[in-house]
Amino acid sequence: MGFFGKVISKFKQGLEKTREVLVTGAGGVKNLLMGRRLDEEMILELEKILLQADVGVVGTRRLIDGIRVDFQAGRMSRGEDVIEYMKREIKAMWPEQDRQLVSAPSGPTVVLVTGINGAGKTTSIAKLCWMLRSQDKKVLLAACDTFRAGAVRQLEIWSERLGVEVIKGQQGGDPAAVAFDACKAAVSRGVDVLIVDTAGRLHTQDPLMRQLTKIRSVIARQIPGAPHETLLVLDATSGQNALRQADEFAKALAAAGEPAGAAAGGPGAITGIFLAKLDGTAKGGIVVAIREVTNIPVKFVGLGETPEDIESFDPEAFVDALFAA
Repeated sequence: MGFFGKVISKFKQGLEKTREVLVTGAGGVKNLLMGRRLDEEMILELEKILLQADVGVVGTRRLIDGIRVDFQAGRMSRGEDVIEYMKREIKAMWPEQDRQLVSAPSGPTVVLVTGINGAGKTTSIAKLCWMLRSQDKKVLLAACDTFRAGAVRQLEIWSERLGVEVIKGQQGGDPAAVAFDACKAAVSRGVDVLIVDTAGRLHTQDPLMRQLTKIRSVIARQIPGAPHETLLVLDATSGQNALRQADEFAKALAAAGEPAGAAAGGPGAITGIFLAKLDGTAKGGIVVAIREVTNIPVKFVGLGETPEDIESFDPEAFVDALFAA
């Protein structure tokens, strides 16, 4: 099996629950469409299935409107045509450049990681460490979650397993001071990537959002152009709640004076999303919803509990695995 085949296999395993709801189950699109002539009633039923899999209102409307136009014009008459159309259209939603991890032109690349409590942030950081270490990158961690009891120790446990050092401060100390020390250490030690963990926060918690902006400012003063990536970790099992979090985090950071997302052309408030726990949900269509509503690219997905269970998001592999038998 080639590399691409292995990626599809990994996605197929991780998307098992979503595929059952959306594609292969009794209420899925294949049972609805295969071997049948297309009609308006089937299109309405397909719309319900897409919404149930959390493809979202915007993404569903885009797909259904395109199907209806082609059906009414006589360009689409079979259920099989609909499936091929959906595969093609979903793959086309992601530009190639959106999925690449940004690298610094010189010096350490800084990846700032944020998200709400319970989203899987620490485990997602461990997965990123494993991926970067497997690419022979020298990685350093900054433990800027100085408030939650056990947060630093949890990060240290993963770092010990993965052979990565951690810069930490005092419990309850200033997270921005930890970020300052970590940037100094990253430069002096010649590391390739500095990953900065931050405290879990809701977008409505103004002091914590201001704290995040302060951390970003400290990093930018120490390392020009940093942070090069700001990744928002979302829990795929939360479905539409994850979509709202992505949208609201982007707006909250924009209100704090940051550019509103990667489309702004600079480093942006949020440059990408790490979608955690994709293997544990039937709501994998949220990948499409996030892309359609926020224009923030999903860059990585978590497909299991171990550090190795990470994949760079690839639309081709995602869609082929989703519609696989």
